[in-house]
Amino acid sequence: MRNPVSSTKPCCTPGRDADGTVVPVASVVPAVPVPVPVPVAAPGSRVARQLTGLPGGRFLMGTEDRQGYPEDGEGPVRVVKLSPFRIAPTTVTNAAFATFVKATGHRTEAEVFGFSYVFEGFLADRLAAVSPQVAAVPWWRAVAGASWRAPEGPGSSVTTRQNHPVVHVSWHDAQAYCAWSGTRLPTEAEWEYAARGGLEQARYPWGDELTANGRYLCNTWQGVFPTVNTAADGYPGTAPVTAFRPNGHGLYNTVGNVWEWCADWFSPDFHRTAPRHDPLGPPDGTARVMRGGSHMCHASYCNRYRVAARSSNTPDSSAGNIGFRVAADAAA
Repeated sequence: MRNPVSSTKPCCTPGRDADGTVVPVASVVPAVPVPVPVPVAAPGSRVARQLTGLPGGRFLMGTEDRQGYPEDGEGPVRVVKLSPFRIAPTTVTNAAFATFVKATGHRTEAEVFGFSYVFEGFLADRLAAVSPQVAAVPWWRAVAGASWRAPEGPGSSVTTRQNHPVVHVSWHDAQAYCAWSGTRLPTEAEWEYAARGGLEQARYPWGDELTANGRYLCNTWQGVFPTVNTAADGYPGTAPVTAFRPNGHGLYNTVGNVWEWCADWFSPDFHRTAPRHDPLGPPDGTARVMRGGSHMCHASYCNRYRVAARSSNTPDSSAGNIGFRVAADAAA
């Protein structure tokens, strides 16, 4: 049985890992193990045909930026070579995920577990009162009935957010969508290359200043975390997937908005001696890589909305700020 617990890296997203302080919630946690979702292949895919082709080649991956977190394995800066590949210009939307669910009958792990993690500031007082806090990050609540269909729990919906990123999806759910759509998750190296937009060692997809010329260029927490979000960038929660201008490769929101699952297992040091040509990450592990930060990131506690920043979570975890974008090998 899995329980709502504190994350191994509590600054960013809570997880369903087995370490940390267990919050006993019999009404939330299912009494039986949850099976891994089984991918369902689709005959042909419009999704794969809408990806942006990138040439690959050599780029400088990682950072030694003074704002970085060496313990996350952001460095050292190293030369990585990638083969050509394709990647989606946006994260997967609620509308696209609904099409997948309608075609396959897929149930997300949040739906099977019966709960997912929601930021308490989005909850009505009544719902917050019955939703357990996560020990290490008490602004997160384990909300019964929260899922991609109901991002803030019972009574909420995505009706007015069809073009927002789907959230409350686990790495396994993302894999199932990829199998159906004829795509795959990007490797961590592909993700960073694409997110940089052709800029070498810039802190953000547009340069080194977070608010160039005083303009907000991504969706992150504005104000005092976790008590006051001024939403000065225009969005208190998720933003439409094409909000803000794209980077030099035509990709939107590669930092901020939602964390994005990558294919790789997470390690803070495997890359130091790993192959530098089309790296795939460690052969095994307990958590999968997430990149890009989210609308809940703030410099005071989680300055991970930089293109070289890294985080991770267990592949069965889900929360209101985790989504994904898809990729594929170069067209034949």
